[in-house]
Amino acid sequence: MSAIYTTDEYGRPFIIVREQDKKSRKSGIEATKSHIMAAKTVANIVRTSLGPRGLDKILISPDGDITISNDGATIMSQMAIENQIGKLLVELSKSQHDEIGDGTTGIVVLAGALLEQAEELLDRGIHPIRISDGFERACKIAVAHLDKVSDVIPWSKDDTSDLFKCAKTSLGSKIVNKCHDQFAQIAVDAILAVADLERKDVDFELIKVEGKVGGELADTALVHGVIIDKDFSHPQMPKEIKDAKIAILTCPFEPPKPKTKHKLEITTVKEFEELQKYERETFETMVRQVKECGANVVACQWGFDDEANSLLLQHKLPAIRWVGGPEIELLAIATNGRIVPRFEDLSKEKLGSAGTIREMCFGTTNDNMIVVEHCANSKAVTVFVRGGNKMIVDEAKRSLHDAMCVVRNLVVDNRVVYGGAAAEISCSIAVEKEADQVSSIEQYAMRSFARALDVIPMTLAENSGLPPIETLSYVKSQQIKQGVWSLGVDCMDTGINDMKEQFVFDPLISKRQQFLLATQLVKMILKIDDVIVHRNDEQ
Repeated sequence: MSAIYTTDEYGRPFIIVREQDKKSRKSGIEATKSHIMAAKTVANIVRTSLGPRGLDKILISPDGDITISNDGATIMSQMAIENQIGKLLVELSKSQHDEIGDGTTGIVVLAGALLEQAEELLDRGIHPIRISDGFERACKIAVAHLDKVSDVIPWSKDDTSDLFKCAKTSLGSKIVNKCHDQFAQIAVDAILAVADLERKDVDFELIKVEGKVGGELADTALVHGVIIDKDFSHPQMPKEIKDAKIAILTCPFEPPKPKTKHKLEITTVKEFEELQKYERETFETMVRQVKECGANVVACQWGFDDEANSLLLQHKLPAIRWVGGPEIELLAIATNGRIVPRFEDLSKEKLGSAGTIREMCFGTTNDNMIVVEHCANSKAVTVFVRGGNKMIVDEAKRSLHDAMCVVRNLVVDNRVVYGGAAAEISCSIAVEKEADQVSSIEQYAMRSFARALDVIPMTLAENSGLPPIETLSYVKSQQIKQGVWSLGVDCMDTGINDMKEQFVFDPLISKRQQFLLATQLVKMILKIDDVIVHRNDEQ
């Protein structure tokens, strides 16, 4: 029972509500530690997916859909996490994915490592606010050091070799690594095709990634045009049209209907014949208007019936129906055409133009797709991904997106740091050195920040089957002795620790964002000292 009826000393009735039964409460260090525990558990799930030798996870949705991925953002977003602090880590990887596109696993592992170090400091009796201040100070030193150790990689439209190497680094941990060079080249070509180099901006809306099960990953290709997952509306229409002039319509091929509810009563044969005649004349007028403006292909957002279809065939006017909204827009951008909402508005100037439109057929399944190539505006491109099954196609799409994001980041800012955790190790050394100059209690938090950075190289070594502590100690000592900041963990066991020689690059803005966002989240978690949960069920 959640309420008690009683009376006071004067006999006046009142009700005592037992509200505290519906609440559970944690406060102080106990609350902070439970948050750290939750965040560490989530971070440990993706920890084994870090690096080129990272392992994949199988995620099964409530509907039974299976996703196989080692992409941090995908794993985090598809895990049904109930804990509120766990959800913050999901948001963290999502913000890294939305802003940068790569490094989503590393940022979660780093946040988990920082929280683990914070727990040790709390056990020593250091106040959470002092820990936060120390982490903030260490983060500033690490970000400043990243600027110091970064290198500018020169590139131009003619020489894209460095962009290609960075795209390869991103794809190293993905399922597509057997077609490494091909996918890296596709990512570079796709970005440079749509990039506005003056403004240093890339519009991802102009890159469409289309997938089709069947074939192998090596059959993946970049099409300088648009691929529409439809076929021509009539099987007897030509399968290839040269010098196409496309009418892009968002109005249906059918007689106009009243907007309100309507009812048409036909009582005689004559009335029926008149209606039939009116429909036929309307269709013929529509087809004539399309032909008169000089179009030889029609792309329509809506469907049309068999009568309109056969009329289009008679007038030798190939048509594509039920083209989706995003595809219509991409087709208009690629062909420099205008989307026409009414047949009366059709004119020669509003037509899109393309060198060829052809229908592609796949295997024995009678699956067709339409390819629009050699378009008037070469800014729109489509990546056509093939794979043995749906999971491989989906993962290849995600991998390609990450690689394209890396190339885009280098178009925006062409400074890089070296991968293989070389940047983390050098930042860790710089923070430790700086901590020795600090006399206040923040020095402990700064050293803990440096130890948290060391977790990244240790995890990389662990996932690559190398002894983690031994590997980290060796690389760290070599960096200090030689003063070469490009030495990192040799995950691929090539015998070379210099990431500059291995061409393992990370964009500077990606690494900087990782440090800043992870520190910000950890500071936020450390500042929470009280949790009050309202339960719905009655005790």
